[in-house]
Amino acid sequence: MEGSDFMNWWKLIASILLCQLAGIIGSLATFSSITGWYLALNKPFFTPPNWVFGPVWITLYTLMGIALYLVWMQGLKKKKVKQALQIFGLQLILNSLWSIVFFGMHGLAAGLFVIVILWLAILWTIIRFWKIDKRAGWLLVPYILWVTIATALNAGVWLLN
Repeated sequence: MEGSDFMNWWKLIASILLCQLAGIIGSLATFSSITGWYLALNKPFFTPPNWVFGPVWITLYTLMGIALYLVWMQGLKKKKVKQALQIFGLQLILNSLWSIVFFGMHGLAAGLFVIVILWLAILWTIIRFWKIDKRAGWLLVPYILWVTIATALNAGVWLLN
């Protein structure tokens, strides 16, 4: 294997691991609330069972990592790549922050505020990634769709409680 091929594999792995790390950070705030506080809340009729969330998020973080890698491979010296990666970083921070605010701090209204900002940051990321590598933009579509559902769930939980 050529040296550059080897480096590319490491960049792909690092990209996916970075995104999975955001999920792990968020899950630290989530786990303790799932069986107690969250369980006791009134939830909208369309709330998926709890077991769905883990596999969905693992898949989404993997797709996010691949999208990150595709943009990163276009070259960090390009201004549009740097800006797109900064926006991606912002949405990744907001992703973890939402779990901390909603589950960790039990902030239903504050969580709704964060997830709406997250949704906008994801859209901004998709637009920027699309201009660099259309595949990267497409890879984030399932993410924004799931966050759309999560936003509706957050709003429903807030309204019902």
